Amino acid sequence: MYDLIILGGGPAAAAGAIYAARKQLKTLLITGEWGGQSSVSTEIFNWIGTPSISGLDLATALEKHVRAYEGEMLAVKSGEWAKQVAKNADGNFTVATDKDSYIGKTILIATGSSRKKLDVPGAAEYENKGITYCASCDGPVFSGQDVAVIGGGNAGFESAAQLLAYCKSVTLIIRGENFRADEITVNALLKNPKLTVIKNADILRVEGTQFVDKLAYKDKTSGEEKMLPVGGIFVEIGQIPNTGLVDGVAKLDEFKKIIVDPMTQMTTQDGVWAAGDCTNGLYHQNNIASGDAVKALENLYQWVQKRK
Repeated sequence: MYDLIILGGGPAAAAGAIYAARKQLKTLLITGEWGGQSSVSTEIFNWIGTPSISGLDLATALEKHVRAYEGEMLAVKSGEWAKQVAKNADGNFTVATDKDSYIGKTILIATGSSRKKLDVPGAAEYENKGITYCASCDGPVFSGQDVAVIGGGNAGFESAAQLLAYCKSVTLIIRGENFRADEITVNALLKNPKLTVIKNADILRVEGTQFVDKLAYKDKTSGEEKMLPVGGIFVEIGQIPNTGLVDGVAKLDEFKKIIVDPMTQMTTQDGVWAAGDCTNGLYHQNNIASGDAVKALENLYQWVQKRK
């Protein structure tokens, strides 16, 4: 029986495990892999305390920090994938994995989300060779270049806003006629002379040599195929939260994100907290995910102590 079971291996899960161990909660962390989404990033420039770090090095650092506390109060199951969380009749929880099952008094869900991938010829071939899914992580690599952002929601406009600070030009491409981002954000960005918007466009393929150099798209109004020269492509077409394992235990929103109390990170299920990209939090970044987990642990610890 564990006081806490943490699911995930990214910044939120790591922060939760470290704080739990320091608070002397008997904790089990279960992760299929370390690092979260950023593990595939070539360079990350916004991880606080490190001017630049690769995704692989971040994943290694997170694991190293967690394992420094491994022992009597913290157990780690790495390479093991959580499949389902169930609430037991006695109020505790069972976590079933692809290898075993475990019982805990509380759960911290930090399973993150997966980016919706661009599904056109060349997209997989040039991922991390010009195609990226994180402007805040990888944007500075493209300083002084012409880049494209695919997606007309808030995430697309936020990425464009970041890129406009150091890219030569940014072309925002959307499938329809209307933006899905907040009107204030849209109006502010449209005033920037370095921003170009292409509406009613279907992405056809990505071309390049060693790295991306062109993006082909179809103008749905004219039916014409066009080619856009770019050095980088930032894809912001949505995320798929990894929350199926808790569906039916904690309430999810319309996008399948776990609904949490922003003051405590507690879910609608007493005894279950969530942190990071799997939640319905307004912003999703590594540093925010870590903070979410710390907030959750402070509240979770009080919850456990009151029930001893």
